[in-house]
Amino acid sequence: MLEQRIQQHFIDSADLKYQAGPALSKPISQAMQALLACVTSGGKVLTCGSGVSGLLAAQFAAHFVGRFERERPELAAIALPGDATDPAADTPGAIDSDRFARQVRALGHAGDVLLVLSASGQSSAVLAAVTAAHARDMTVVALLGHAAGSGGAIGRALRETDVQVTVPHERAARIHEVHLLALHCLCDGVDAQLLGEQEGST
Repeated sequence: MLEQRIQQHFIDSADLKYQAGPALSKPISQAMQALLACVTSGGKVLTCGSGVSGLLAAQFAAHFVGRFERERPELAAIALPGDATDPAADTPGAIDSDRFARQVRALGHAGDVLLVLSASGQSSAVLAAVTAAHARDMTVVALLGHAAGSGGAIGRALRETDVQVTVPHERAARIHEVHLLALHCLCDGVDAQLLGEQEGST
């Protein structure tokens, strides 16, 4: 029984990724172009996520500053600290809904990109960060979930010049898995544009 349950997780994850690939490839490509334009013009990427998504944001920043699969010059990215243990982090009732916005106002400049993650699309802290980024004339790339429909409140707050990548699923665990894959695609795509195509990985 337990092994069947584990196998079902693998099947469900694989099915979602297979089905979402065609729909998400275009917005992920647009997000990659936004990141590339930012860093090649001397800008930086600020990234944040609500709750568990904050850990994915930190991983993305580590890949950008360090390396993904190939050695290359450092790319400017900063993961904005949040509280991954706040059970309400990915809801409208976060403990400190201004924590990311303060950092965006302090660090963000026109031409920078804010990369946000929220499985629910409803995080008040992420929503406030998006508003702060718009006030700084920053482009927003938002990785969201479908639980609230069309990316929730965060999706509705985005501008035409922003990029929205919304996973068509309601379960947070599945959304996080696809968000991680999307972040890997972003890192790989930027590296391919900067360094050229490469067969396989190192």
